[in-house]
Amino acid sequence: MKNNKLKGWLYLLPAILFLGIFMVYPLIDVMIYSLEEGYNFVSQTSQGIGLFNYSYVLHDPYFMQAVKNTFIIVIITVPLSTGFALLISLALNSTKKLKELFQTIYFLPYVTNTLAVGLVFMILFKKTAYTDGMINILIQLFGSQGVDFIEGPYWAKMFVMCFYTIWVVLPFKVLILTSALASVNQDYYNAARIDGTSKGRIFRRITLPMISPMLFYLIITGFIGAFKAYSDQVALFGTDLNGAGMNTIVGYVYDMLYGYAGGYPSYASAAAIILFVIVLTITCINLMVSRKAVHY
Repeated sequence: MKNNKLKGWLYLLPAILFLGIFMVYPLIDVMIYSLEEGYNFVSQTSQGIGLFNYSYVLHDPYFMQAVKNTFIIVIITVPLSTGFALLISLALNSTKKLKELFQTIYFLPYVTNTLAVGLVFMILFKKTAYTDGMINILIQLFGSQGVDFIEGPYWAKMFVMCFYTIWVVLPFKVLILTSALASVNQDYYNAARIDGTSKGRIFRRITLPMISPMLFYLIITGFIGAFKAYSDQVALFGTDLNGAGMNTIVGYVYDMLYGYAGGYPSYASAAAIILFVIVLTITCINLMVSRKAVHY
């Protein structure tokens, strides 16, 4: 029995070492950095231990703007992308002819480079000296005034940001939900049709409960991915996200380390810990909700 336990720990040892070196140790190191006040990056010294870094970050208007942007992106894109993905997956699942072709078309944005897609969106939405952009041309055809979605009002930039985020994450969710729908036992549907059950009731009572684990997985990963958003904003608005008013929490951390305000690892660490607490809290809330809503 002892030999079997020893073998088990030996099998787990590579994974434990990997997680310890690349996850646990960096997390502890970031926590230590976040508590070191007046940390000097060159001399690797600090003036003491305390919560000043957290106070500075929480009172920094750039960080609060980043928090606001991040939460707006999360609140809008996660439910909408999941809902659209479910509708598209249901349509694909009911289509027999050319089903594989449509699946390939919907999956193409996922394998396309993020920066390349961002450049296309910027060309479509941005006003220049030579053109108002294709989207503004379409808006003007309906008698409305065009808007610079890239360098214009905040609501316009946020609209493009959310639209772009949904576009990027939608293919993966469609792929997962299409596979989940295909794995549902058809006997349930056949029995429901024999009983004369309506399509709406079949969807609520059979389809949703059967695919609820996949929906929960997509919601959890969607929240985490949206909170880590950064490259999408750079693709659309450039590297000066603070100037554009479109920075995110991860972008703020990067700026504090390497960006225009670079050289402040203690502030960056404090912001990273705050992000970790936010994501952990929301994940725990989702896990509690899933106990009643998810059927395994």
